Amino acid sequence: MTDRAQTPKPAQPATEQSSDKLWGGRFDGPTNAFVEEFTASVQFDRRLYAQDIEGSIAHATMLAAVGVLTNDERDRIVEGLAAIRTDIEAGRFTWSIALEDVHMNIESALTARIGEVGKKLHTARSRNDQVATDIRLYLRGEIDRLTGMLDRLLNALIDLAEREADTVLPGFTHLQAAQPVSFGHHLLAWFEMLLRDRERLRDCRKRTDSLPLGAGALAGTTFPIDRALTAELLGFTRICENSLDAVADRDFAIEFTACGALMMVHFSRMAEEMVLWSSQQFGFIELADAFCTGSSMMPQKKNPDVPELVRGKSGRVIGHLIALLTLMKSQPLAYNKDNQEDKEPLFDTVDTLRGCLRAFGDLIPTMQVRRDRMREAARAGFTTATDFADYLVRLGIPFRDAHAVVGAAVRIAVERGCELKDLSLAELQALDGRIGAEVFGALDVDAALAARDHRGGTAPGRVRAACAQARLRLGTEAAH
Repeated sequence: MTDRAQTPKPAQPATEQSSDKLWGGRFDGPTNAFVEEFTASVQFDRRLYAQDIEGSIAHATMLAAVGVLTNDERDRIVEGLAAIRTDIEAGRFTWSIALEDVHMNIESALTARIGEVGKKLHTARSRNDQVATDIRLYLRGEIDRLTGMLDRLLNALIDLAEREADTVLPGFTHLQAAQPVSFGHHLLAWFEMLLRDRERLRDCRKRTDSLPLGAGALAGTTFPIDRALTAELLGFTRICENSLDAVADRDFAIEFTACGALMMVHFSRMAEEMVLWSSQQFGFIELADAFCTGSSMMPQKKNPDVPELVRGKSGRVIGHLIALLTLMKSQPLAYNKDNQEDKEPLFDTVDTLRGCLRAFGDLIPTMQVRRDRMREAARAGFTTATDFADYLVRLGIPFRDAHAVVGAAVRIAVERGCELKDLSLAELQALDGRIGAEVFGALDVDAALAARDHRGGTAPGRVRAACAQARLRLGTEAAH
């Protein structure tokens, strides 16, 4: 997906005669052109421009509050940063690889715009705590946006489940027809999976919402900073308590990506069922044309490309999780250049989740349910065999004996190529004389659904009640 931070002009290629570095006082010679480009991150971290400017404005405000900057210096810095933000959003800002990253590009532009006072902004701050703050600000906002998109999908699932509470679907184990279930009940299983994902995202946000700024490069600063004020200005609820950990920690990014990977596993399972159900062999649903494509060779094809692509995209997010875990596994404290590699996996995870949430959020409400085909499939495959066994148990027959009787009945039906309900009462009574005509009621798929009338069961009334409860749970979770 396209981020508006990607709209500015392309970064300029590095040369041997790069402009002076903001950190270059210790060096005599220029950076090798290849090294300059190889080590630069501005190509991707410029996405953080809004968070970088927001953090810098808060930092300047705090420095003025503690007397490190004058109010006039603060105002000039804040005005300059606001003007730079306007230029970036208008596409007028030129990014330079020679300036390495989003932080130094913005700081250099600030100094060029307002003069020497711009050089004071970085007092009591390092790029190490600056970037850690930017990423947390970015991720906190993205978690909120993703949660909102997830809410839309969850509500769509509830709406569809409520509408399809009476629709009979064959439930499967081992992809073999097992027992009849309400299609609405099946959709609510998807809801439960995604609601847990929502809870994990919200929990991850709590650990993301901690301010690193003030940790400096690794050991803090000698200036009388007010970290509580900075946290208040940036809306952080907590402050990172250890300066070493503050700049070295990327647990929050790993945790978010782990949440994303699990959500993508859930999306992949949902997608797999959509692909199966929309095939001619199943024919349970039809996906809207807007979410399918055709074949360049076979004119009859209607391919479920959106679910297939969502299913495939799970691999990239799972890969990002492994990449981030591997990135951090051998790093000594505190900050290392390795951490530059945290952003692309994180950014792509956000983009992939956003795209998949939008795709499913749009697709689910338009999905056409072929109820007759579902019912026909539920009636086939001996899906009421367990209900037959339960009927026998109620006659006083031990379950294992009942299991054997039903198994024998299924064998006869298989040999005759019919369903259990098609066997005669005499044939059934030959297996056990206690069987009466009421057995045929137990072999009805609607009766099988209605019989599972308990909390968490698939009876249509229970499904509708579960939908109402799901709305309450989602509202309660949203309130928290």
